[in-house]
Amino acid sequence: MNWQALIPLIGLLLFIFGVGMWAGKYVRSSNTFMQDYFLGGRSLGGFVLAMTMTATYGSASSFIGGPGTAYTEGLGWVLLAMTQVSTGYFVLMVLGKKFAIVTRKYNALTMVDFLKERYQSKWVVLLSAFSIIIFLFSAMAAQWIGGARLIESLIGIPYTTALFIFALFVLIYVTVGGFRAVALTDAIQGTIMFVGTLILLIATIIAGGGISNIISDLTAENPNLITPYGADGGLSPAFVSSFWILVGVGVVALPQIAVRAMSYKDSRSMHRALIIGTIVVGVIMLNMHLIGVFARPILPEIEVGDKVMPLIALEVLPNWLAGIVLAAPMAAIMSTVDSLLLLVSSALVKDVYLNYVEPQASHQRVKRLSIGVTAALGVIVFLMALNPPDLIIWLNLFAFGGLEAAFIWPIVMGIYWKKGNKYGAIASMITGIGLYIVSDSFFPQPFGLHSVVLPVVFAFFAFVLVSLATQKKSLTQRG
Repeated sequence: MNWQALIPLIGLLLFIFGVGMWAGKYVRSSNTFMQDYFLGGRSLGGFVLAMTMTATYGSASSFIGGPGTAYTEGLGWVLLAMTQVSTGYFVLMVLGKKFAIVTRKYNALTMVDFLKERYQSKWVVLLSAFSIIIFLFSAMAAQWIGGARLIESLIGIPYTTALFIFALFVLIYVTVGGFRAVALTDAIQGTIMFVGTLILLIATIIAGGGISNIISDLTAENPNLITPYGADGGLSPAFVSSFWILVGVGVVALPQIAVRAMSYKDSRSMHRALIIGTIVVGVIMLNMHLIGVFARPILPEIEVGDKVMPLIALEVLPNWLAGIVLAAPMAAIMSTVDSLLLLVSSALVKDVYLNYVEPQASHQRVKRLSIGVTAALGVIVFLMALNPPDLIIWLNLFAFGGLEAAFIWPIVMGIYWKKGNKYGAIASMITGIGLYIVSDSFFPQPFGLHSVVLPVVFAFFAFVLVSLATQKKSLTQRG
């Protein structure tokens, strides 16, 4: 048991737990439980908005899986990962003020609320809830595996025990605190991520004898490790370029990110978040993935890629400092887990139960159900995470692709194109989800591109063509 590393980590987690409980106290006394529990009262300032987007996006996939894949693939994966720099900027620019204004007008608390009011269709809502539940379960499993891997590597306990500890801690403070707890703790966690990755990168470079020495060692092992094409030459220009759709443009359609574009206080907060978020994401992504590559000459025999980050921290830093720095990936994982849990919970409680099962449910019943469903979902994800893959990044990217194929055009065209209607939205979602599952299962890289590209393209044409073809029908129904 590595107590020197463990005590600082536990101290930070207890502090975050305290913040979550304090936020939960505010929510319990609130007269607008739904808005506060699922959206933080639409009161986020610029710094908190930037950090909650960064911490939610910089998840276990980025902190644990990303460096693990960079360790395997080399500098080519660092280049690929840097397509994420524009993510926060792009999301807030595309959704931005218009999305915030429209969702306030509709009184929408979730992304599905917006789709329900915009398209006035039960099938759009049910397809949306189905997509969120299916794909976010995959993403949540990735986060829980990442958290357990970190605790397993740090403390030296069995994976299953580590998973149980992580699950118990997260479930308590998320089910109690809701979105406000998530946003406040994200601000703390985002700051830790920024500083922690910088410290660890510097320590890794020093331990490797400097950048030139590390590059020489990588070249001696495999010259492909320092090229843009990956260790086995598999990272083609088409594949790397198409990743920009998956982790750049397409992120606008991720419910866990889009909901943040509803939650800020005013225009000034949004503009400040654009600048802060872009800088923070850029620094964190570059640092994390370089750490993964530079760790290879220092620790050459790591078999499970997801253990690279905790093992290199324990190798190159004093134990007490490693505990503080490893709070960064733990922070990223926790912030993403709590956001995803709330999203799936809101899809079930608000989007399905309140809309189609019991619209007149009492305030108290909704409150109990929201907390109960969130806890039950956590238990299901815990069971899913008991048998983990070697690299969780593929689980997370699968979830990203599925959500983007489902939602990108119903959201973006729903805001900016008045002729878009429910038939176009349904056609776009069915085309996107169906083609993505088929492509990912049977044709993982069609034409050398990532499997998300063709579903997104075809979903666009389905949305436009079906909307245009059903204009008269749609107008008749409205009349």
